[in-house]
Amino acid sequence: MKRYENKVAFITGGNSGIGKAAAILIAREGAKVVIADLKEDAETLQEVAQEGTEVKFIACDVSKPEDLERAIKETVSLFGSLDIALNNAGIVDTTPIHEKSVDEWHRVLNVNLSGVFYGMKYQLEQMRKQASGGSIVNMGSIMSQVVNFGIGAYASSKHGLVGLTKVAALENATHNIRVNAIGPGYIETPLLMDNSSSGLEQRTYMESKHPMKRLGRPEEIAKAFLFLASDDASFCTGVYLPVDGGYLIE
Repeated sequence: MKRYENKVAFITGGNSGIGKAAAILIAREGAKVVIADLKEDAETLQEVAQEGTEVKFIACDVSKPEDLERAIKETVSLFGSLDIALNNAGIVDTTPIHEKSVDEWHRVLNVNLSGVFYGMKYQLEQMRKQASGGSIVNMGSIMSQVVNFGIGAYASSKHGLVGLTKVAALENATHNIRVNAIGPGYIETPLLMDNSSSGLEQRTYMESKHPMKRLGRPEEIAKAFLFLASDDASFCTGVYLPVDGGYLIE
């Protein structure tokens, strides 16, 4: 099935984890893909290109609004439109609030929340010019709904992301633009594994938080993105969709 043939998809943080899985799967369904990340990853570009579509890399630091403005303009210059955007780039913090530095607070908020605002600002400007509109998906977290120790900046950014998503959905609902968010549980990605102990005890703990008793896989989140970005979700906007193995049940 080629739901995305002749569509252009822009993905931040597309070099690894969920972003990479999303790039591969949407390319498989026919989309031209732009991966926006800090550094080019030749292996990722090759894997996406193997799906038989065009893929381009654009260097982009999402904490810098000028980078996102340039990246969106370059995407449109390359491919003629911007149909789908996945604002996926994110980082995490690990220290309690009373020990957290001001610099760490700003670093996380600048990427996870301001970076999504910057992305949507320029994505929406372009999509409003297009009769075809577009679809934006923002990568939240289960920590958009609940919290844990040490992640004061991360949880704040992900809670804020849901509010930002809903306002953008409201403001653009009559412009043929849909804006939604996904809330992954613990997913086996470099972001998660690099910021936690790789030992069996820590993994077992993370698995135990989900009634399914396992970590999620990047492609499981990517498939939710493909649904929300597609015409299959044509009446969905302002949605926060948990994909969490039942984490939020308890």
